[in-house]
Amino acid sequence: MKSITIPAGKKVYFASDNHLGAPNQEQSRPREMKFVSWLDHIKQDAAAIFLVGDLFDFWMEYKTVVPKGFTRTLGKLAEITDSGIPVYYFVGNHDLWMNGYFEEELNIPVFHKPQQFKLNDASFFIGHGDGLGPGDKGYKRMKKVFTNPVAKWFYRWLHPDWGVKLAQYFSVKNKLISGDEDIKFLGEDKEWLVQYARRKLDTKHYDYFVFGHRHLPLEIALEQHSKYVNLGDWISYYTYAVFDGSALSLEKY
Repeated sequence: MKSITIPAGKKVYFASDNHLGAPNQEQSRPREMKFVSWLDHIKQDAAAIFLVGDLFDFWMEYKTVVPKGFTRTLGKLAEITDSGIPVYYFVGNHDLWMNGYFEEELNIPVFHKPQQFKLNDASFFIGHGDGLGPGDKGYKRMKKVFTNPVAKWFYRWLHPDWGVKLAQYFSVKNKLISGDEDIKFLGEDKEWLVQYARRKLDTKHYDYFVFGHRHLPLEIALEQHSKYVNLGDWISYYTYAVFDGSALSLEKY
């Protein structure tokens, strides 16, 4: 478990599900500008920043090529890490194919699985949330294909112009990938990430479970001194979470 000590007057921020590039670069530009403005705002008192997946609607790293665009976001992240503020990235179901670019160019560690962090005295379980718990069955089947080494090897043989265009098309059109089919609150007992968190508590206590993926800003008490937080998105809600060293809360930008 990685520990982070938060200096007095500093905070830790969490955001997810920007889906930059969807449905196209032109229409996502205002959202990108708003997100960059938020990054510029929080860097004043950020002790650390967690980006919890699906920053892009599609991201595929070829050996020497990455998708075109997102210059303002990438530049701002580079500025933040260059200033000494750590940024942590968790891949989502739209950016499974990260393979070194963030680490090498932006000095941002990338996690492909949920991680445990201790922020001051509070324990956090953090992940994008895709494929966890008893639901999300359609995506779980697709993820096995997306992460298959042979499938990825064949896909990389496509010219990037074709590979990126094809992936962007399916990212928007396929409901299993986009997640558009279930962006509604199911009730605490039917929310599969809530069920997943409660099962984790059977073996170990965490003060906070922080996920994205559902595109819904949610705060749900799991048991005494344990809370599930879903970060919402930067498409409809523009929500994020902030930990001030003692408590975690959802806020809107």
